[in-house]
Amino acid sequence: MVDGGKYYPPVGFHFRVVFTGIGTEEIDSRFQSVSGLSMELETETKKEGGENRYEHVLPVRAKYPVLVLKRGLISDSELLTQWCNDAFLSLDIRPVDLTISLLNENHEPLMTWSVKHAWPRKWSHSDLNAEQNALAIETFELQYQYFTLS
Repeated sequence: MVDGGKYYPPVGFHFRVVFTGIGTEEIDSRFQSVSGLSMELETETKKEGGENRYEHVLPVRAKYPVLVLKRGLISDSELLTQWCNDAFLSLDIRPVDLTISLLNENHEPLMTWSVKHAWPRKWSHSDLNAEQNALAIETFELQYQYFTLS
């Protein structure tokens, strides 16, 4: 955001997550947090005969962590719930694509992560505790192949 020549970094709390491929239309889900949007190069170490001062570290492939999506428990999220149930109860794994967009003050995408071939790896709910005044949180952990950034 630029205001009078000054740049202000975007806020990290204004974003949108859209699933494509679960049903016949896109599912726009409201999540309170997204983590796991990172990539890292796996490496392998090679020793060189006669060279004892160091080892060669060579890049092998990109590695992506588990994508973790959290939100308040929603009772009418049938398509997303059915997609997870199919995966866990009958091993009907149907990878889908999703986009995560960081939005500006006009709700327009500033950056978009296109996550490819995601499938549910873990689905959990927060503890139920009568001694705490906390929201019930639903957590989705998704395995995916890769993402692109635009």
